[in-house]
Amino acid sequence: MRDVFIIGVGQTPVGELWDRGLRELGAAAIHDALADACLERVEAVYVGNMLGCLNGQANLAALLADAAGLLPAEAWRVEAACASGGAAVRAAALAVASGAHDVALAVGVEKMTDGAPEQVTAGLATAADQDYEASHGLGFTALSALLMRRYMEETGQGREAFAPFAVTAHRNAAANPCAMFREPITAEAFARCPVVAAPIGVLDAAPICDGAAAVVVCSREFLGPRHRPVRIAASAVATDTITLAARDDILTLGAAARSARAAYHAAGIRPVDVDLFEAHDAFTIITALSLEACGFAPRGRALRLAAEGRFGPGGQTPISTCGGLKARGHPVGASGTYQVVEAVVQLRGEAGVNQVKGARRALTQSIGGHGSVAVTHVLEA
Repeated sequence: MRDVFIIGVGQTPVGELWDRGLRELGAAAIHDALADACLERVEAVYVGNMLGCLNGQANLAALLADAAGLLPAEAWRVEAACASGGAAVRAAALAVASGAHDVALAVGVEKMTDGAPEQVTAGLATAADQDYEASHGLGFTALSALLMRRYMEETGQGREAFAPFAVTAHRNAAANPCAMFREPITAEAFARCPVVAAPIGVLDAAPICDGAAAVVVCSREFLGPRHRPVRIAASAVATDTITLAARDDILTLGAAARSARAAYHAAGIRPVDVDLFEAHDAFTIITALSLEACGFAPRGRALRLAAEGRFGPGGQTPISTCGGLKARGHPVGASGTYQVVEAVVQLRGEAGVNQVKGARRALTQSIGGHGSVAVTHVLEA
């Protein structure tokens, strides 16, 4: 397998983007990534998307290849629920690593605000088990509430202990021009926020939004003097049961742990070697479980370490460095690609006031469903 490098990144702002459709968002991110890579064309396009059904649009890969002027390139869609964007990056990386292509592009795109709230909720619930969860009213907020309640009971921590994750995300988003929420929040505001599904509050959860992000990857032989390459040192994916009730332990994200271990092994590193972690912080409870699954905290200790500043700016392993899903926003099929874009920005030293000093290695992990699929990448400057 050949070495793979990211040579171009692009992203649109995240938010309720009423003036831009799915086609326009995807094409904009693609054009920005191509410009960053000093290219006009690629050999293949891989599109991460979960909820094209909200827009009544399938065949997204051909649609976006056409909109971006990339026909007749190979193009197809990748779907892995909320991990779709990360899976698209992996597909592009494998295409180059295998020798099938010398240069390829991954784009994650989602236009969620075209759907009514009940349509979006129903669409997101399709990533859960339809027979045993969704048909009984268990959507993702309710499932996260069950996990959070169990975690609180097992650790003896209250809901307020999750505040550092949300506070850190909003602080970092304030300096990200592409973030949806650019106002800091306090732990006091977190404690007072309205409850959505007890104990989940509004400030525990990532928002419904629109956005697109893209990366261009290539082989070592394709690299040119104008490129600023970041190497994909490892890429791994693992799966688990869709139904939470079928797991031996609902507080263990097995797929996340297995994909992280595989990525560490492939890159020849340990968790302590990671300079920053772009976590799948769709809910604060998922942040805690992800940190533990990836080896950044022992079981049940993520909240205590967060309170000590371990995962905040200047901490041992900073997370959500550009706002994360929580505050940058969570356009679900695009979020995994945004994570990779943001990690590249960090490793290039271009993150401004959010820059992690001396960052040379980043971990990104996107999770589909409630841990039923996890895609993990190790990136190195």
